[in-house]
Amino acid sequence: MRAAIHTAVLFARRAGKRTAAPLGRRALLLCVSCLLGFCVWLGAARADEARAFQIIVHVENPLSVAERELLADAFLKRASRWPDGEAIAPVDQKFGAPVRAQFSNVVLKRSVAAVRSYWQQRIFSGRGVPPPEVESDAAAVRYVKQHRGGVGYVSSHADTRDVKVLTLR
Repeated sequence: MRAAIHTAVLFARRAGKRTAAPLGRRALLLCVSCLLGFCVWLGAARADEARAFQIIVHVENPLSVAERELLADAFLKRASRWPDGEAIAPVDQKFGAPVRAQFSNVVLKRSVAAVRSYWQQRIFSGRGVPPPEVESDAAAVRYVKQHRGGVGYVSSHADTRDVKVLTLR
């Protein structure tokens, strides 16, 4: 292989063409390893983002998969009914909870501060009130369990035996 590359370089030089020095195997292996490592890291970061919280609904909710847009509309109260006609009853975690920040960034595509500003404008103009806030994952599960149209989010390690967990799409 080296002989073929050496011959090609000599031939190119005789023809008056400039050639770039061929990459050594170690340099090529290093570049490929770095690229592969970055791809693995990026995939793990996205998987962690997806697993940082779970979307929960009442056990009688017929959905098993929820579109991000439907959830965003439900939590910003731009949608008021599930596809089966049941009234949507969203519940937020307390301001400052890490799970709330993750949910807001991934589902609402807004920071918690931006969501708070959105609700302040809606309240001031008389066009709505935000979802109730609860103090913990357990309180969110209780709320959703007690409201047939309930929807909330909890951290990935929360006990969700009494509710249904939706897949986020």
